[in-house]
Amino acid sequence: MSDKKKFLGYLMASCALLSAAPAIAQEAAAEAATETQSGGIQEIIVTAQKRAESAQTVPIAISVFSGASLQERAVANVSQLTAVAPNVNFDNGVAFTGSTAVLAASIRGIGSSDFAFNIDPGVGVYVDGIYLARSVGANQDLLDTGRIEVLKGPQGTLFGRNTIGGAVSIVTRDPAKEFRVQGDVTVGRFNSFEGRGAIDIPLAEGLTSLVTFDVRHSNGYSRRIPFPSALVANSAPYTVLPSVGYEAPSMEGGATNSSLRGKVKYDGGNFRATLSGDYQYSTGTAAYSLLGVLNDPAATGNPNFAFLYNTCRAAPEGVLGAIGLMNFCSTFGTQYPSNRRGEITNINIVNYTPGINTSPDASRHELLYTNQFITGNPDTTYATGNNFSRLRNFGFTLNAELDIAPNILLKSITGYRNSKWLSGLDADGSPLNILHPSFDQRQHQLSQEFQLVGSGLNDRLKFVVGAYFFNEKGSLLDLVSFAQGAVQIDGPNWFNTTNFAGFTQFDFKVNDLISLTVGGRYTHENKEFEGGQQEMNGVFYKLVGSVAFAGTPLADPALGNVCADTKGNVYPNAVLPGFGGATCMQVLGYPTQGNSNPLRVYAPGINKKKFNNFAPKFGIQLHPADDVMVYGSYSAGYKTGGWTTRYTTPQTVVSGFDPEKAYTFEAGVKSTLLNRRLQLNLAAFTTRYKGIQLNYQVGTSPTIANVGDARISGVEFEMIAKPAQALTINASLGYTDAHYTYLDPAVQVTSAANSFQLGATVGGDLPKTPHWKINLSPRLDLPLGSDGAKVSLLADYTYTSKQRNNVEGTIVMNRGATSVVNASLIYTAPQDRYTLTVGGTNITNARYIVAGSSIPASGVIAGSFSRPAEWYVRAGFKF
Repeated sequence: MSDKKKFLGYLMASCALLSAAPAIAQEAAAEAATETQSGGIQEIIVTAQKRAESAQTVPIAISVFSGASLQERAVANVSQLTAVAPNVNFDNGVAFTGSTAVLAASIRGIGSSDFAFNIDPGVGVYVDGIYLARSVGANQDLLDTGRIEVLKGPQGTLFGRNTIGGAVSIVTRDPAKEFRVQGDVTVGRFNSFEGRGAIDIPLAEGLTSLVTFDVRHSNGYSRRIPFPSALVANSAPYTVLPSVGYEAPSMEGGATNSSLRGKVKYDGGNFRATLSGDYQYSTGTAAYSLLGVLNDPAATGNPNFAFLYNTCRAAPEGVLGAIGLMNFCSTFGTQYPSNRRGEITNINIVNYTPGINTSPDASRHELLYTNQFITGNPDTTYATGNNFSRLRNFGFTLNAELDIAPNILLKSITGYRNSKWLSGLDADGSPLNILHPSFDQRQHQLSQEFQLVGSGLNDRLKFVVGAYFFNEKGSLLDLVSFAQGAVQIDGPNWFNTTNFAGFTQFDFKVNDLISLTVGGRYTHENKEFEGGQQEMNGVFYKLVGSVAFAGTPLADPALGNVCADTKGNVYPNAVLPGFGGATCMQVLGYPTQGNSNPLRVYAPGINKKKFNNFAPKFGIQLHPADDVMVYGSYSAGYKTGGWTTRYTTPQTVVSGFDPEKAYTFEAGVKSTLLNRRLQLNLAAFTTRYKGIQLNYQVGTSPTIANVGDARISGVEFEMIAKPAQALTINASLGYTDAHYTYLDPAVQVTSAANSFQLGATVGGDLPKTPHWKINLSPRLDLPLGSDGAKVSLLADYTYTSKQRNNVEGTIVMNRGATSVVNASLIYTAPQDRYTLTVGGTNITNARYIVAGSSIPASGVIAGSFSRPAEWYVRAGFKF
C-alpha cells in the first residue's frame, strides 16, 4: 500500500473515531457512575495556553511527560524525547560541530538543523517560560524537571516568533514545603557515571528553596586508530592552521557535564514570586565518521578541493606550471594578517612542495585524499585533528504573580541568559587537514513578558493578554580550513536582535456544547548583522592564470604571476593587463567600498532589517459528553528572516532572506474513557509552508534563501490505557507527508540528483521528516507485599521510517528505517525511600546517521552515528 493510501486510511479512521467518541463517552459515563476513580489515569495539568488547565481540555496536539516518567525511561535530555512523541524529530547534533549540546529540532516537518545565529530555530525551546534563542545549548539536560510539554503545530499566538513548527516547554520542579533530600547515582557502559541530588529547604513562612545538581561523565565509544602508513608524518600538522582551540582525543563520543540550579519561592497569598538561577558547563567530543570521498570531477561536475589537493601532490611540476597551479600548490597563507574589527592576528605561512609524489624518494611522498580513509566501522576513525566542544551556560529567571482580582492574574516573566561555546572538529576522518571547522560563539539575551490572565461571565470567558520584549546580542567566529589550508575562512560575525510583541487570546463558552477561540499576536523585530569573513590563503589571487578560471579571461597563463607568487605573497593592488586598468582585488570581485582588507570576502558595514508580522488563531471546540472534546483550529506561525553569513567567495552585495510562514488547519479529539482507564487523543492536520528558508550548499558556502514551498499533512494518535491496576500501556503513532510544492530552479541545479545524492525536487520529501513513527511503551507494576514496595518493568519500542538528513538527500547520509528498544527493571522500596534500576538503551544496537555534512566542493561526506547499545544501574534515595 502506498503512503498516500495509508494516509487516507488514517484520515478516514480519524473521522470514524471522531464520530464514535460521544457514544463511547456516554457508555464510559454510565460506568463511571458506579465505579470509583481510584487506579485510573492521572490528570496532567499544563500551561500551554498560559493558564493552568488539564492537558485533555487544551485544543492543541500536545504530548506531556512528567519528570519522573522521563527519568524511569532514561530520557536525560530534550533530544531523547524524539522516541516518545509522534511526528517529532529531535537530534543531538548538527553538521560541522563536535557538540551534542546543539539541538536540531523539527516537528511535523518544520524546524532547522544548524547552529549559526543567522538561522533561527523553527521549534522554540522554553525553560520556565524563558525562550532559548540559540540551538546551541537548547538540548537541555532534564535536571529535576517537573514536566515537559511538546506542543505541535504553529504556536505563533501565545509563544511567538520561531515556533513555526511547535514549542517545547520545560517546567522545572518548584521547592517543596517540607525539608526533603533526594538523589541517585548511576553507572553504566563506557565508564559512565552520574550523580544527581536535590535538597528542598523551607526558609520561613511562605518562603521555600530548592538546590539541584547533576555531575555526569562518560568515556567515548569511537576509537581513533592510526592509519597504517609512515607517510602520515609527512603532512603538515593540524595545529599550523588557525582554530579556536586545539584538542585531539584518542576516543570520540564522550562527554562531561556539571549542572547546578537554585530556586527560591515566596508565596504571600495574593502575591507569589520565584527566583531561579542555573549554571551548566559541559565538554564533549563527537563520534564523527567519514562516509564518502568525492575527488573525481566527473562526479562533482568540476574540480573540487580534494581533487586539487591530490593534483598538487601527484602531478609533476611541469604539468602544474602549465595549468597555472604553482602559486596555489606552493603555500598556505599570505603576508596579510587577520583583521577582526581592528583586532590583528598573524597567520602562519606553510610551504608545500608541488609534485612531491613524483619524487623518486617514496619516503617523502604525502598521502592523497581518497576513500582509503573510510574505515567502514561507525566506531573507528583515522581522524587526528580537533574534536572538542566546551559550552558554558548560565541564566536567571524571575517569575512573579499578583492576584489583582479574584479571577484576574497579572504575571511577569523576566529572564537573562548568557552562553559561550567553543567547538572544533576533524570532519574529514583522515590524518590530513581536508575539512577542519571550528567555532567560537558568544551570546546573551534579556527578555521580559507581562501576562494578564483571567476569566469573566461566570467563567464562560477566559482570556490572556500580554506584551513581550526580547533582545539578543552576540558574535560567532568561524575558522574553517579546506585542503591543507587551500581555503582558510576566518569569519567573525556580530549580531543584535530586538523584538517587541503584543498578543491576546479569548476562549468563550457559547453553551455546554460549543466553545470558540480567537487570538492573535503582532510582532515587530529589528535585526542587525555585520559579517567580517576573510579568506586567509588569498586563494582567488593564487588561482589567477590557472585552469580554475577556465572559460574566462582570468585563465590566461600570462596572468599567472600578476596577483600572487609561489612564496605566498598576494598583490591585490596590482593592475591586471587587459582589464581596463582594474586591480586584482577589483577584478576578482572583492568588496572595495569602505574596505582596505584585501582578503575580506564579505561586504563591510552593519546590515539592518525590520520585520512585522501578525499571527492569528481561530478555533472551535465541541463537548458532546463529559471528558470528550472535539476541536478544530486554524493557526499561523512565523520565523524571521536574515542574511547568508558563511560566504567563502568574494561578495560585493550582502544577500538576505525573508521570513518563512506556516498556516495550519487541525482537527482532533481528546477523550478520557472507561472510568479514566483509557485516554485516546487523535489529531489530523494540513499545513501550507511558504517561503522555506532552505540551507543548501553552493560550492563551499552553506547558503540560505527562501527557495521553496511545501505541503505537509498528517495524523497523530496517542493512547494511554490502564486495563489493570498493575499495567499501563502508552502508545503513539504519527504519519507525516511533507513534500515540496515549489523549489527555486537555482536550488534544483545546485542540489540536483547525481551519483551521490537523490537531489532536491518538487514532490520530494523535506529533510528530517520520516513518514511514520510508532511507539509502544508498556509498564507493569508488581506489588511486593502490602507495605508499598514494588517491582516495575518498563519497555519502549520506537519504529521510525526512513528519512533524509539534508536537503540534497545525500545517499550515504540518509537514515534508513530504525527500530529502537529500551527497557528497565525498577525496584521501589516502601514509601519510595529507595529505588534500584537496571536498564538498557538501544538494546538492539540500532545504528543510524544522526547528522552530517555533505560538501561536494570540499570532497568530504561525513556524519555522526547514533550511540550503540548501553546498560546502566541506578540507585536512588528520597528522605
